[in-house]
Amino acid sequence: MNLLSRLLKGIGGFILLMGCFSAESIDKRSKGDSPDISLPLPGHDGTVSVERALFNRMSIRTFSDVSLSLREAGQLLWAGGGANVDGLTGATRTFPSAGGLYPVELYLVAEKIDSLAPGIYHYIWKNHSLRQVKKGVFIDSIKTLTYSGAFRNAAVPACIVAAAVYSRTTSKYGERGGSRYVPMDIGGCGENIFLQAVALGLGTFIIGAFDDDSVRRVIGAPREETPLYIMPVGRR
Repeated sequence: MNLLSRLLKGIGGFILLMGCFSAESIDKRSKGDSPDISLPLPGHDGTVSVERALFNRMSIRTFSDVSLSLREAGQLLWAGGGANVDGLTGATRTFPSAGGLYPVELYLVAEKIDSLAPGIYHYIWKNHSLRQVKKGVFIDSIKTLTYSGAFRNAAVPACIVAAAVYSRTTSKYGERGGSRYVPMDIGGCGENIFLQAVALGLGTFIIGAFDDDSVRRVIGAPREETPLYIMPVGRR
């Protein structure tokens, strides 16, 4: 390969990389009428070891009818994809992602969270905040769209919906990005939330059986996002 060909190939790769970065970094949602809600800073030193959280991890499908705190909700969202610092690359996030593209977007469906009005919120990981998507109570609407009897019958103060923008990853990695890398990302995200719930003394479980398009419409996600996980969360 001559010098000119190498140069052109390098430029093409750089343009592709920048296109992927832009797709990841630009949030297409408008801010709406309400300002973003800053969450309490996430804690980085808990009292439960990783080993203990792993040992105690189990699916909890029955919750007490007690609200969550805003700090707890924020801590769960941070665990599922918030910012941290990597010693090699600088600022990154709480789970690894192929190409650093991070296709997963998190939504909080809040019904009983202290100091937070009921509604649906999109998690803005870069500044650890919430952006309101819809006002009102939507837990029951989400319940009717799942095939989980346990969820339908549970008193749940909140749930987290994780959706993926497949094109964010497939634009760089093609079919392999959709069939392998996005599932790897959502697995890391979900396990982080699960272990964080255990460390906080909360319960959760993962629901994958639901009407994708209907859930997407309820949470107000763009068409390019596909809901993959619903995680009800509450006090055990």
